[in-house]
Amino acid sequence: MLERHASRATRRAREFEAFVAGAAGRLLHAATLLTAEAPDDNPRARRLLTLSLAHTYASWDRLRGEDPYDRTRSHLAVRFARGAWHHHGGLGRSRPDPASPLAPLPPQERLVLVLRLHEGVAEEQTAALLGLSPERVRAICHRATSTLLHRPRGPAPAVTATKAVPS
Repeated sequence: MLERHASRATRRAREFEAFVAGAAGRLLHAATLLTAEAPDDNPRARRLLTLSLAHTYASWDRLRGEDPYDRTRSHLAVRFARGAWHHHGGLGRSRPDPASPLAPLPPQERLVLVLRLHEGVAEEQTAALLGLSPERVRAICHRATSTLLHRPRGPAPAVTATKAVPS
């Protein structure tokens, strides 16, 4: 009995390690986009991913055919949303890295855009996950996309006068 339990725990650990080896990079990239941090300096994204993976590991035996990537991504999104939308601040309230492509977006727009466009989550699934209507998700995604595609241009470069060289 004890051997069987140890064998099951070892198998569980190997399965989870294999999952993390295959999925952690993409999930970290998604978390980094959510937090709008620099890819090489992303402590909030790493913490968000670590907490999400810990939650997945804790429920590993209860997945029963459910995709662990979907479960982890959902937990990551919900955790980000709670931190970003609640008045206590959290993951979404920190100052984004200005070099991040999603820095101009507020946290809710970043979340919807990452789920819909980067992760390919259907509109209805995104709406259900975030507790929004599909129409609201569509509107948020459209606004975020418009913001990114139609950024205001900066000032024109200064024109300097050049002296003509006598020939």
